[in-house]
Amino acid sequence: MISNEKIAAHIANYLEKNSLFLVGVEISRDNDIEVTIDSMGIVELNHCIDINRLIEEGFDREAEDYSLTVTSAGLDQPLKVFRQYQKWMGKEVELVLRSGGKLKGVLSAATEEEISLSHEKSEKVEGKKKKEKITITENFLLKDIKSTKPIIHFK
Repeated sequence: MISNEKIAAHIANYLEKNSLFLVGVEISRDNDIEVTIDSMGIVELNHCIDINRLIEEGFDREAEDYSLTVTSAGLDQPLKVFRQYQKWMGKEVELVLRSGGKLKGVLSAATEEEISLSHEKSEKVEGKKKKEKITITENFLLKDIKSTKPIIHFK
């Protein structure tokens, strides 16, 4: 039986040689396999084709009876692995917190356990009637975040 770990191990050298990283391998009950890759730069179509070929050469489609899709991480998809957070450092993202809140801001730091987000917040300033917008940086544990999505601006 094909497992996530076997597929990841089988393509690891190719990913490393081509400056790519694995976002995820998902295998459904019907043996539909979806491999998602990303890069700090650009993922080219040839990368997906090569990985598809590698997997087909390494795992017998007749014996395993699987369907295979190799794709790059979409711009509208939530960040899933630490390297994606590194890729989006200094760029605008939207956080959806498990507590129900939603924030937009600039991803300013990331570790394996938490991220820092710089965002605007309205606060009462002493001696003034109106609240003013100030930029603050807050830390969030990854376990408290439901999703983090890049915000894409088209010019």
